[in-house]
Amino acid sequence: MTQRRFGLDQLGPLPTFMENSTEAVTPFEAPSGDMVWLVRGYELGRLVLADKRFSRIEAVKDHSPKFMAVQPAPDSMVSMEGTEHQRLRRVVMGAFTRPRVDLMAPSIERLVVQHIDRMVAMGPPGDLIGGLALPLASGVLCSLLGIPSHEDARFRDLVEVLFDITSNTSKESLQRRVELVGFMATLTGRKRESPGDDLLTSMVRLHDQGKLSLSELVTIGLTLLMAGYETTAGQIGLSAHALLSDPAEYERLRGNPELLPLAVDELLRLTPATPVTFARVATEPVRLGTVIVAAGQAVVVSLMHGNRDGKVFTRPQSYAPDRRAVPHLTFGHGAHRCLGATLAKLQLQVALAQLLRRFPALRLAAGPGRPVVWKEGLATRGLSRLLVEW
Repeated sequence: MTQRRFGLDQLGPLPTFMENSTEAVTPFEAPSGDMVWLVRGYELGRLVLADKRFSRIEAVKDHSPKFMAVQPAPDSMVSMEGTEHQRLRRVVMGAFTRPRVDLMAPSIERLVVQHIDRMVAMGPPGDLIGGLALPLASGVLCSLLGIPSHEDARFRDLVEVLFDITSNTSKESLQRRVELVGFMATLTGRKRESPGDDLLTSMVRLHDQGKLSLSELVTIGLTLLMAGYETTAGQIGLSAHALLSDPAEYERLRGNPELLPLAVDELLRLTPATPVTFARVATEPVRLGTVIVAAGQAVVVSLMHGNRDGKVFTRPQSYAPDRRAVPHLTFGHGAHRCLGATLAKLQLQVALAQLLRRFPALRLAAGPGRPVVWKEGLATRGLSRLLVEW
């Protein structure tokens, strides 16, 4: 099998700080204007993500250096550590076990088929982002949480600014955050009046039992919506784009659908929707390779570079789904590893499987205009347009 190379220069726009240095640990000026250490190596990245000397709690305090101007709330799961972090994870982790996720497979497949049918009815060219990736990711989350599908559009309008790492004003970000909190508070109120068999209802019950504060309930709901929507939609688009850039591999997977799970993992490794982690702040001096990170300094891990570490992955820039299984870093590592990894992989696998089955000759659209338009300035990577013909 010919292995196609996917270098960083072929993956769309990347922040400048991810392109400048080749050092395993290097300082850079973050979008916030603060100095932050960037960790590029796989093993050092895993160390940072699992070592308690690198604190998420410290990273969201006012005095700490920041990666982005907009930070997750201090009472968010992604900001907590220790027993409080584990308490909040336990509230939702039951919804993301493999057996529970497997039960969602038929409904996810129905959603994918529904969106593809709509694209076929409209005729080519079709947009895989607006026509499939975005509505699938939001539809699955709405089903999981028990949110009416007609609320999708409002949520999408509110959420993207919170991922913006460019110079959006703090006033605009604060306004969107306030609107999102109000959005989630209204939804939880409705669940109290009309409970259902969904995650939001179960969280409302925990709140009523005194096991979850209202602030925690709202913040957990927002965390799940924002983390699961933008990254999953981005990953579907990025993976489809990578396959369409390699027609031979697209055809190979069409003829050998049993290879798709391996291909999905390789696509996740090569082209992750999340290029870097949230920042962590050192609570004491820590040696990372040849560098001493001082107490109070911030560190982010480049998941994209860690996934391409030549000390760990053979031919790291090449697409090779039959490579030796080494866990990639796309879903993180340690106590904050992504809770929704299994659900995200299932959506990605079902979406790609249906594309392969329904469209034997799927290809990037020809003609005037740009079939591929990349998002820029976001903490997550992705496409805003991916026009295809069949």
